[in-house]
Amino acid sequence: MGKLDIVSIEDGAKALVNNLDKTTFFYDFLALYDFPKSTLTRIKKNHEFEVRNKVLFMEIQKDQSVVAKVVEIESSLNNRRSKPRFIIVTDFHELAAKDLMNADTLNIKFKELPIYVDFFLPWNGVERIDYSRENPADIKAAERFTRLYDELKKINQFDDQTVKEKEFNLFLIRLLFLLFAEDTEIMPKGILTSAIKMRSAEDGSDLNNLFNIIFSSLDISERDSQDKWLQDFPYVNGKLFTQAHTELVFDRKTRKLILEAGELLNWNEINPDILGAMIQTVASKEQRAVSGMHYTSVENIMKVIRPLFLDELEKSYQDIIEKVNNNEDKNITERTRRENRANYLNELSSLYERISKIKFLDPACGSGNFLIITYKALRRLEIKLLRSMREIRKDNTVNFFEASKINLSHFYGIELDDFAHEVARLSLWIAEYQMNLEAEREIYLKAPFLPLHDAGNITQGNALRLDWSEILPHDKNDEVYLIGNPPYIGSSLQSKEQKADLKIATNLASNVGKMDYIAGWFF
Repeated sequence: MGKLDIVSIEDGAKALVNNLDKTTFFYDFLALYDFPKSTLTRIKKNHEFEVRNKVLFMEIQKDQSVVAKVVEIESSLNNRRSKPRFIIVTDFHELAAKDLMNADTLNIKFKELPIYVDFFLPWNGVERIDYSRENPADIKAAERFTRLYDELKKINQFDDQTVKEKEFNLFLIRLLFLLFAEDTEIMPKGILTSAIKMRSAEDGSDLNNLFNIIFSSLDISERDSQDKWLQDFPYVNGKLFTQAHTELVFDRKTRKLILEAGELLNWNEINPDILGAMIQTVASKEQRAVSGMHYTSVENIMKVIRPLFLDELEKSYQDIIEKVNNNEDKNITERTRRENRANYLNELSSLYERISKIKFLDPACGSGNFLIITYKALRRLEIKLLRSMREIRKDNTVNFFEASKINLSHFYGIELDDFAHEVARLSLWIAEYQMNLEAEREIYLKAPFLPLHDAGNITQGNALRLDWSEILPHDKNDEVYLIGNPPYIGSSLQSKEQKADLKIATNLASNVGKMDYIAGWFF
């Protein structure tokens, strides 16, 4: 394969599983990866089940253990000079595999194979240590939504481009949320995909109506008034499904793509800070070039926020903890120790109060990755603070519904692109959910996710034509940080509208000359 396309491999594996031919499965499965045609032709012609240095495959009977057989085969290879990279054993109900290079193992139901095709990506020259730099779940989500986006665009004609485009973008955001919610069991497992399967025609002709019924129901708090099957969907709130009526056309292919997105993706592995990559994938190359749309890696975001505020906050925490540890010195009296503990507890409480009030603004927030990484960093510092305060108090009492003080309402953003603006709001919700799980796991701090509260204060508009003080109200005593990576667009690449933006932002009546577009953010 000239280009890694994990979704194509995934789709091919699903077709093999659903239309199983046991006699040709091994060859057909290898054909999904980057094996030379001559190799595939040879092993199929000679009925071979091993590719030298690559893979050894074996089918066994149902009454045998696939895992035990893998162990047995591995032991039998000890005296061989040449060993396969992978061992695969299946009875076509269960499947086990082992990567002998790094000892990674796979033990799954055979029907789940399409979900785990990335296990075998070393056949394409892509090691998982490399692949992990871009999370497979994010890549799959981006590629699948690109397909859905393109297909829906193809069959929907927008008369009023602005209104219909926004409606279309909102539909995709709502769909993303529901697929995430049904996979992570924020909602009952598989509730949306099951409803689509059971309550819509295979040709997709009535799918728009079904979505309108479900979306409208999700915005109604009184669930008893809903039909019984709709009551299984919880009340969502957060204005996500307010006035969510759509007028989109669906067909057999788009219905299938939606179902596959629900069934083949591990949505609980999605990184909300990477959803910006989805925007880049879905939006056209031309649109990105014009708007300066881009994605900033987590590593580079940390290079900005660490020296700006995070290092200082974490040092303040560590300084207090060092004093707490020194307080256990045997030469200190118990009374002094108690007094010190009270002082240190007050210091930690003051630091906690401080971080709970900090406000952040990204004036070119894109799909929100700067805000999301910052939110996660503060939530993790909050976990440390709460754990330390409990230890000092020697308090093992756990309030399972104690709310985090790091509120999404303190995270502000401005974004020109409507789709990215909506993704930013969704991504912040997903980040909140994931950090709630982390807090529950680390310090038993549990918080209900639904109904949603408003997401971060993300404004859709042109940052060079908006008053930032109105976007983020504040006074001189507030701690506020400006973060982000505004678009760099040289003067020769700027449109007339962008040059006008610069004049407005810089208050220059004359020509802005060779000024880069980013200059507008500094006035």
